Amino acid sequence: MESIITKPVAIVAEDAAPRVKPSNYPASFAARMAGRVKRPLGDIFGLRNFGVNLTTLEPGAVSALQHFHSRQDEFIFVLEGEVVLVTGGEEAVLHAGACAGFPADGISHHLENRSTTPVRYLEIGDRTEGDEVSYPADDLVAVRGEGAWRFRRKDGTPY
Repeated sequence: MESIITKPVAIVAEDAAPRVKPSNYPASFAARMAGRVKRPLGDIFGLRNFGVNLTTLEPGAVSALQHFHSRQDEFIFVLEGEVVLVTGGEEAVLHAGACAGFPADGISHHLENRSTTPVRYLEIGDRTEGDEVSYPADDLVAVRGEGAWRFRRKDGTPY
C-alpha cells in the first residue's frame, strides 16, 4: 500500500504564508506588534513539541512585549539585519549570525528593530502545556492550556 504524505518535507522558508492573525495578544496590546510578521514554519511540518517561526521586524517594530516563560525555553538566531535585544534593564545589539537563548523562568526579554532596515530571525520555543508568561511592564499574564494561550490581567480578571 502506498503512503500518502500530507505535510511537506522541505520548503523555502520565505515562501511560508505569514501568520493569519498578526498577534495573539488582547487588542489593547496587539497594536504594539505593528511591523512584525511571523511565518510559522514548524506548523507547516506538523511539529507538535516545539515551534519555529521566521520573523521579520520592520524598522521600529518589536518582537513581543517584554516577557519570560515559566516552563518554555526560547532561542533566537539573527539571519539578517541589526536588532536590539532588551533583557530586563540591559541592551545588546545583535547582528546577522548572532543568537540568544532564554531558559524557562529566566530573564525578561524582547527584540527591538531600531535600525532603518528590516530584521529577519528564527525563533524557536517549545510548546509546554501549563506554561505561564509574565510581562513585567504590562498588566498581562498568559497561560498555555489545551494548545492555546489564555490571557488575563495580573489580578486574575480575563481579557
